[in-house]
Amino acid sequence: MADFDDSDLPEPSLKNIIDQNSLQWVFVGGKGGVGKTTTSCCLGIQLAQSRQKVLIVSTDPAHNLSDAFCQKIGREPTPIAGFSNLSAMEIDANDDMEKMQQSMEEATGTAGEADDSGINALMAELTSSIPGIDEAMSFAELMKQVQNLDYDVVVFDTAPTGHTLRLLSFPTILEKALGKVMELKDRFGGLISQASALFGGGNPGQMQEMLLGRLEETRAVINKVNDAFRDPDLTTFVCVCIPEFLSIYETERLVQELSKFGIDSHNIVVNQVLFPEKDAEELEEWLDANKAGLPREAQEICGKMMARKKMQDKYIGQCFDLYGDDFSVVLMPLLDYEVRGVKKLEDFSENLVNPVDLEVS
Repeated sequence: MADFDDSDLPEPSLKNIIDQNSLQWVFVGGKGGVGKTTTSCCLGIQLAQSRQKVLIVSTDPAHNLSDAFCQKIGREPTPIAGFSNLSAMEIDANDDMEKMQQSMEEATGTAGEADDSGINALMAELTSSIPGIDEAMSFAELMKQVQNLDYDVVVFDTAPTGHTLRLLSFPTILEKALGKVMELKDRFGGLISQASALFGGGNPGQMQEMLLGRLEETRAVINKVNDAFRDPDLTTFVCVCIPEFLSIYETERLVQELSKFGIDSHNIVVNQVLFPEKDAEELEEWLDANKAGLPREAQEICGKMMARKKMQDKYIGQCFDLYGDDFSVVLMPLLDYEVRGVKKLEDFSENLVNPVDLEVS
């Protein structure tokens, strides 16, 4: 940017994350379509150079890790080709919820029965009464699974901003769930008993106690996890955006919400930047000097590119105005090819730790 002096700002790279050996959880989030998955993969690759075991987990229902690495990645940790210490996995909240419900049915002797059996009725009532409880419970199952795995650091490729913010409210959701179960137990215990008996649903009291126990267990896991999330030595959140109004606005909202929840965030990755090392005025001077010698179609193409570059520079400037004093703002270049496959991800990941030199005019 013109007349831009970055000497007093935090280093515009993610080296601070790589160098912080105490970190166990790194969340990567932002608006949909801004390059969260690519950033997560690149960050995982860089962490794998200094950590013994790194895991990348996709919590976005629209999984993209398989596409990014060009290999099949499933629900279990899958080693990434070319690495001995990097794995990835894609989780599905609906599958987790179904497995948990199935285990409860097996424990109460109602497995294999009709869809309207006691457990199914109770779970349906719970999920309809408390939106997000299914995600909260499946997230707790995920965290228990991840904690049991032996990884130095876990990078979460999260769903778009709204889903990510709801993740932070899970402890509150579970408090409501426990209250709802107690209310159901007190007010509708007889009704559930009759329904269970009618459909051969086993012992309703046992079902309720099991659900209550599972919720208590879930709440304990999530409360423990949230304590870790609020510890900046263990957890940080990387915000990803592109230099456009809606994305910058969404990033501001995300930063404010993270601050409200007490979760550390001091890195912003700006993807799809046109010539990050160049200034729009410098490019425009070149275009003005050479425009006459260009065919008309080339002039139109360059004109549109310049309009986009000016717009990007404006929002990048706003980003530095908002966050430059406290955040490491990393500018990632727009390339003329897709970043897919381990080799391209490795090459692109270097931009996270070797910052673009912003020229000072």
